[in-house]
This record gives sequence, structure tokens and C-alpha cells, in this order.
Amino acid sequence: MTRIAALISGSGTNLQAIIDAIAAGDLPGLEITLVVSNRREAYGNKRAIQHGIPLVYFPLLPYSKAGRPREDYDAALARIVQSFDAEWVVLAGWMHIFTQAFIRHYPARILNLHPALPGAFPGTDAIEHALDAYQRGEIDRTGVMVHLVPDEAVDAGPVLAQAEVPIEPEDTLESLETRIHETEYKLLIETLKQQVAGNS
Repeated sequence: MTRIAALISGSGTNLQAIIDAIAAGDLPGLEITLVVSNRREAYGNKRAIQHGIPLVYFPLLPYSKAGRPREDYDAALARIVQSFDAEWVVLAGWMHIFTQAFIRHYPARILNLHPALPGAFPGTDAIEHALDAYQRGEIDRTGVMVHLVPDEAVDAGPVLAQAEVPIEPEDTLESLETRIHETEYKLLIETLKQQVAGNS
């Protein structure tokens, strides 16, 4: 059995996709041993509770307010994840950038999902930026990638999988988001199946 920790900051739809895939038998040998959330009101917290997955709420703000370095938070987070015997870390909508204080504990075992193609639109609001670029005539498609997180660069690690999503003339932000999220779920599950499930 391969144990993963899923780190979330929001609605947890990618977390739900993993939960559903495990329940359907599509990720044999994989178990979510822990969900960490850095936001108290994240809906993904409810998803973890509903499915009986251990949940740890671990916000950055107390560290920031105390003037403690980011490395202190990341080191403490690593200890939490290790205490649940997680072998892989999946960033399922996690909105913090890691320092080496966390990364060094999981070399080549941190997966991130980003709603853009490699080298395009790193950071937040990637789908909105892609639609703006389309409307300026600069691109005709965007996409999704799953990559490793080896360092502190944003959405720039080694790419494990990618999928293109064409942008249609009638697309709104909402319609494009819907298609990208559908692609995200499929790509994430396929990558987990190939890279993580059954491997320890």
C-alpha cells in the first residue's frame, strides 16, 4: 500500500477525484493517509471528514504573525506529514510555495497539478490569464500539467504529464474552467496510477 498526503487550500475537487478513483478501484494500492488544509473554511475539509480521512488544519498565519521564518512552518508541516507515514505528497489545490525545509523530506515525491501547459501562466489565476491571452489572439489553447516539485520555483518542476484544452470562441471563464477541471481530474488520476499507485 502506498500512502499519500493530500494538501489543500480550497474546495477540494481534486481531492474528491482521488477519493472517488480509490473507491472505484482505479488506484489500486493507494491510500490517502492524511489531508492537510491551511484554510479553516476550505470545503475540502468537509470532504476529508465525510470520507473518514484524518484532517489536520495547519495555517501559516500564526507563524507569520509571530515573525517566524517560513522554513519553521515548512519544517513543522513536514513533521506532521511524516507522522502519518505518508510516502508521497499531492498538492491538490495547495496555495503555498514550499521551501527546502519541506521539499528535502520528499525528494521527487511531491506532485503538483497546475491548470496550464508547461512554461505558461505560472502561479494563480492561470485559467483567467489563458482566456485573456486567447482574446488577444496570442494562443488558441491552454491545458493542464502534473509536475514534480524539486525546488521553490513556481509551477516549473519536471513535467510528468500534460494535456491540451482548446479554447473556443464562445468560451466564458466559467465554461473554460469547467473543461479544464474535467481534464485535471483525469490527468491527475492517470498520473497517480502510473507514478504512485503500487510504488513505495
